[in-house]
Amino acid sequence: MLLRGANRDDLPFICSLERRPEYYGMVGSWPEDEHLRLLSDPDARYVIAEDQPGEIAGFAILFGLISQHRSIELKRIVVATPGMGRGKEMLRQIIRKAFEEYGAHRLWLDVFEHNLRAQRAYAGMGFRREGVLREAVYRDGEYHSLMLMSILDREYRADNASA
Repeated sequence: MLLRGANRDDLPFICSLERRPEYYGMVGSWPEDEHLRLLSDPDARYVIAEDQPGEIAGFAILFGLISQHRSIELKRIVVATPGMGRGKEMLRQIIRKAFEEYGAHRLWLDVFEHNLRAQRAYAGMGFRREGVLREAVYRDGEYHSLMLMSILDREYRADNASA
């Protein structure tokens, strides 16, 4: 799997992927013009994962790249075909990129509290539970809580030193 920066030609695919019915309630979605605005934001990075050149396996969005706190948010990670190990490999490479290329001290994310599969995947990659944003998202007439998870640079280094 290869990671590359996204460009405006990738936006229709990104938008269609995040709007798939099976991701509703687990992945946020924005209009294409919001993605286009963020694509040129120096504090954000859009990353495309390709199995082979031109064969998109998924995308991720990172925020906080120019923060003095070196706290980068994994805002979104979405794979085109779940359950085939691509998400795990993509997450592994995103984590490496955050710490080794972008100099993160902390990589964090929020995940819907009911999304246990994602929580297990993040925990398996070294993320730790930090807390819960209670009823932080209003969707379909209900409030949903988000779990905060993070991994620190020293935890990343320790995990990779033993690998």
